[in-house]
Amino acid sequence: MTALFGNAHAIALLLVAGFLSNEVWRMLGLAIGRGIDEGSDLLVWVRAVAAAILAGIIAQILITPPGALATVPDVVRYGAAVAGFVVYLLARKSVFAGVLTGEAVILAGTWALG
Repeated sequence: MTALFGNAHAIALLLVAGFLSNEVWRMLGLAIGRGIDEGSDLLVWVRAVAAAILAGIIAQILITPPGALATVPDVVRYGAAVAGFVVYLLARKSVFAGVLTGEAVILAGTWALG
């Protein structure tokens, strides 16, 4: 059993430090956020900043890919991003469909180009 799950102390530390410490802040945010109007200027701004950060991260990954993604040709990476976005829009903004399409294009393109 030790070989499957590793050291019990390490697992306990991961649970306490990784999960429980974050869960406190999530529950606090949930309790505080109940009274906030979703259409307020503050939340519109927060959503815009979150979208801008996500767009920046995606651009950075496309332009300077980390790790194994760096071996994928540029045309395949950009094509996967475009295909994923198009499917996302066509599938009524389904993130799952967009990500699945992007991954399929990367795998197919990498396989086709060797």
